[in-house]
Amino acid sequence: MSAERVEAYAEAFLVIARAEGHVDEIEDELFRFARTFEANDSLRSALVDPSLPAERRVAVVAELMGAKALSSSTALASLVVAAGRGSDLPAIIDLFVKKSTEGREHEVAEVRSAIELDAGQQERLAIAIGRAVGKKVEVKVVVDPKVLGGLVARVGDTVIDGTVRHRIEQLKEQI
Repeated sequence: MSAERVEAYAEAFLVIARAEGHVDEIEDELFRFARTFEANDSLRSALVDPSLPAERRVAVVAELMGAKALSSSTALASLVVAAGRGSDLPAIIDLFVKKSTEGREHEVAEVRSAIELDAGQQERLAIAIGRAVGKKVEVKVVVDPKVLGGLVARVGDTVIDGTVRHRIEQLKEQI
């Protein structure tokens, strides 16, 4: 998909999210959906398979997002998938998140953790990462079982690796 088309979809997502009055929630739900899409080969295959009818691909989105997501979030993801643009969904969502946070003058920190973090932990983490990168940060947590312990945070091009695996590798290098 062309950069212009990704831009147009992302801008439309932002307009709709603002009109609905749920920018933060839609942003968070779509961000999580995009990360799930990227991490799951069978899901990605199903949502980009042109031989599957659009109705079936939309049903997969609805089933995954289900009652846990706002109907607006499900509708936006479904729109892209139904149009046969499923492979571009992560790029569209990432640009939407970027545009959304620019309006709030925040950076997005994608944090990978083995477990879900509660609101208090996310708030403390946002403050700590914000200090480390020198910017106001909004944390988006992705639960990733590959992270055995600790966290990995990415803010733009900056990666902060606080995982147990990374610390062990550092100790090995020192020894």
